[in-house]
Amino acid sequence: MLKSSKPTLRTIADLTGFAVTTVSRALGNAPQISAETRRRVHAVAAEIGYLPDRAAQRLKTGRTNVICVLLDPHEEILGYGISLMHGLAKALQDTSYHLIVMPNFIGGANIDAVRHIVRNGMADGLIFSRTEPFDPRVRLLLENGFPFVTHGRTEFTTPHPYVDYDNFSFAYEATKRLIARGRRKPMIILPPKRMTFSQHLLHGFMTAVREAGVAYEIPGEIDLDCPVEQIRDYMSRRAGEPDAPDGFACGGEVSALATITGMSDHGLTLGLEYDIVAKRTSKLLSQIQPKVETIYEDLTDTGQQMGRVLLARIAGDEATEMQVLLKPQIGFSA
Repeated sequence: MLKSSKPTLRTIADLTGFAVTTVSRALGNAPQISAETRRRVHAVAAEIGYLPDRAAQRLKTGRTNVICVLLDPHEEILGYGISLMHGLAKALQDTSYHLIVMPNFIGGANIDAVRHIVRNGMADGLIFSRTEPFDPRVRLLLENGFPFVTHGRTEFTTPHPYVDYDNFSFAYEATKRLIARGRRKPMIILPPKRMTFSQHLLHGFMTAVREAGVAYEIPGEIDLDCPVEQIRDYMSRRAGEPDAPDGFACGGEVSALATITGMSDHGLTLGLEYDIVAKRTSKLLSQIQPKVETIYEDLTDTGQQMGRVLLARIAGDEATEMQVLLKPQIGFSA
């Protein structure tokens, strides 16, 4: 099949025998067009290398067909960006939407990036994470009526779309497991206090230790955003001090590995002198440290859920029906 220098809707119409209006609606996945017609049109468009004129589409529809993701580095969570983007791509694969990614550096003025996207109409919807209880990004987007979904919750009374992991249940279950193994002083490493999920983890941890009536420890010198060597050195030093903790609830694989290294530096053995229960987002920890008990968080599913929710919000669905809390996957072995 010969390709023109720049295939158009008319090119596809001539090749398929459909009207130009039918081709246009099929490429937009209009539900009124049959699945077979949409399949045929998309197949021909792909074969001849057709690309839509986005500027013309935007003038016609007022939409960019772009979803923007503000992506954090998340060194603590292995595979965060790759898994999340894979899930988002799955949610958008049969739509006209494309993803663009912008860096959302930890400690930066993240509100500036959101303001820039909204003011310049760079996308039809926005996705971001690491929410705070009264996150200024959420406030700005609500005030402007801009479609978005967060990975994490806030404490605003106005409902907004979110997909979140149940960190209360994770911390509660992890701590209970440590106590069931006979550990008398569990510790949890929390995220920075400004993050909403820090409160959820703390609540779950404290509920478990209070139910059991055991001692506990929450370090003030380190958090999950600290460099891995800082966590390692803290654990090594703490292991040599009086009344050291003997069980660790770790919110990610990186902090779990840093803890193991620090304890090993002081001559302590995992499974004997101490235990760890960690949140797992990849296969790495289970493969290199099988003695660490893990609780799974499926980030690909998270990304897919976020994409689904955002598409519904862009379509005008109510935010009150777009709040998803994903439960920890106990005993999952992917």
